[in-house]
Amino acid sequence: MSNHRGERAVVLGSGLAGIFAARVLAESYAQVTVVDRDELSGVSGPRRGVPQGRHVHGLLARGQQIIEELFPGITEEMAAEGAHTGDVADDVRWYMNGEQLQKTPSGLVALTASRPFLERHVRARVQALPNVSLLERCNVLRLKASPDRGRITGVWVLRLEEGSTEEALDADLVIDTTGRGSRIPAWLEEFGYPRVEEAKHKIGLGYTTRHYRMRTDPYHGAMAINAVASPDLPRGVIVSKVDGNRSVVTAYGILGDHPPTVHEGFLAFIKTLPVPDLYEALLDAEPLDDLVAYRFPANLRRHYERMERFPAGLLVMGDAVCSFNPSYAQGMTVSAISTLTLRRHLREHSQPEPLRYFREVTEDAVDGAWAMAITSDLSFPGVEGNRSEEVLQGHEYIARVQAAAARDSEVAGVLMRVIGLIDPPEALTRPGIEQALRRSEEGAGR
Repeated sequence: MSNHRGERAVVLGSGLAGIFAARVLAESYAQVTVVDRDELSGVSGPRRGVPQGRHVHGLLARGQQIIEELFPGITEEMAAEGAHTGDVADDVRWYMNGEQLQKTPSGLVALTASRPFLERHVRARVQALPNVSLLERCNVLRLKASPDRGRITGVWVLRLEEGSTEEALDADLVIDTTGRGSRIPAWLEEFGYPRVEEAKHKIGLGYTTRHYRMRTDPYHGAMAINAVASPDLPRGVIVSKVDGNRSVVTAYGILGDHPPTVHEGFLAFIKTLPVPDLYEALLDAEPLDDLVAYRFPANLRRHYERMERFPAGLLVMGDAVCSFNPSYAQGMTVSAISTLTLRRHLREHSQPEPLRYFREVTEDAVDGAWAMAITSDLSFPGVEGNRSEEVLQGHEYIARVQAAAARDSEVAGVLMRVIGLIDPPEALTRPGIEQALRRSEEGAGR
């Protein structure tokens, strides 16, 4: 007897959130169709539908664990083809508030690769599933609904081929993963549903990226360097070894302090950061492409979980629900966590229950990451927002943790687990950590 929840599920968008969704939907639906307006077959480089695809992308430790769970052996497969792996806390040079954190073995895997490389390998695994197909170069025009608008029954699409006409893709379930530009809120309003509540948090982030071939080693045994922006210096840089024997360098700044897109200005920006060996290495490095900029004006969250009614047969995932400050690298990992929530939800319910699903995703994946991102953003004086007493106390405590992590490997290891979304922020307040903070502060005061 079939365990399928329905005959067909349709996923809108073939980014990582969409591919993750297709992977678990294939366990519950007889046929899964992924629709995207980009050409995907044979594409190995950045694509139009992922405008930030040329920039550095970080997969946090929890995200790496989930990808390996969904696609066993894929980490080793990617490493064999040019990606780099190591220990999150031992093989990455982390800088916070201008100080390098202590290195310590954590047992957590860091994976560095370009976004197109990662996406291509994950997509190939999903394409190999017999009940998954990709419908590429195809625009999604609108949702298809039952007469009472109480259920979504598919989507209307138009192939990007001369002479194409609109066609309906019938589906028992549609999942939108088209990112922060998702049209689901507008389409729901057209069907008579209330506008989904949105929260925006302006940060004015801008980043600039270039790929290099290093002639002088800035890593000194590490696989990546991450100098995190701080309230005293709201600039940062991430450099990592990626596929193709290259290094990707992404510099960023908030509140309009953006890295230039000219060679001399870009290097001058990096020179202001606490990584002089990186600056010296870039003076001698071979640029492999042009400098490319990207702007991220605000964090965006759509509170689907607060809606009182929502049509059956429709779910939303990934950046279409919550789009975070990219410098924290939470997006791909939150999508991965949401995928496990989707899998559990499909296994526990005979049919998806949208509002229950949104509440579960909020609890499992979104709330914690959003709180961490917004609290961190509010540590920068120029960022607008409510700084409650609790938030201010959090800023003071995190500053203590970061300072201690530069001197104490135990604190550094716990901090890396929290940043990697392995452990909740509460792990930083356990008695052992508070004792380590006091020891570190006493040592620093001598």
